[in-house]
Amino acid sequence: MLRHEFQPGKLVAGMFLTLAGVVYAGDAGGAWETPWFAVIPLVVGGLCLAGAVALLTGRIRRRRGPAKDTGA
Repeated sequence: MLRHEFQPGKLVAGMFLTLAGVVYAGDAGGAWETPWFAVIPLVVGGLCLAGAVALLTGRIRRRRGPAKDTGA
């Protein structure tokens, strides 16, 4: 049984922020060169995509109606 409601918007935001961290870690480790401004579009684009996914998820859930609690 799930302990909390699945929120795909937070998943998308977390994936993009993790990717930004990996890009900076690769630069810090010397694996590749990353300009300081390269991560800004990645983070902003990821947050915009996460907001769109969260908006879409909210509309889908509102259309389906309230979730039924089975009790625990």
